Amino acid sequence: MRSKQIAENPRTLIVILDTGDEILSSLKLVAQTEQLAGSSFKAIGALSGVELGWFNWETKKYQTAIKLQEQVELLSLIGDIALKDDKPQIHAHLVIGRKDGTAHGGHLLSAKVRPTCEIIITESPKHLQKEINPESGIALIRL
Repeated sequence: MRSKQIAENPRTLIVILDTGDEILSSLKLVAQTEQLAGSSFKAIGALSGVELGWFNWETKKYQTAIKLQEQVELLSLIGDIALKDDKPQIHAHLVIGRKDGTAHGGHLLSAKVRPTCEIIITESPKHLQKEINPESGIALIRL
């Protein structure tokens, strides 16, 4: 994983992931190292495996919707970084494309890069905080 600041106002970083890197753990490491909060990101690339989820309202937990161990295109990854208990929390959704042209999307649970993932992170001037929402049971951005 390599990262570099490419703009100051707003602070913008590019993060390049390589084969074998895991997206969520890499984003968390960058967020901690760069002290990011109140940031958004987008990315494209390719993956050797991915697990996508959906939020089950009854159980108040994310469940696996699809798990693939094959080469796929990362068509779109979007998400945010906000603080929960003073630690950065990543929330990401992505869409992948399979070799037959079908697409799958959902909440990112895990994804292994092969050969690259190019992420642009843009920090907002105000840090965002997350807190547990009593109705859903998950941490949501507080305004």
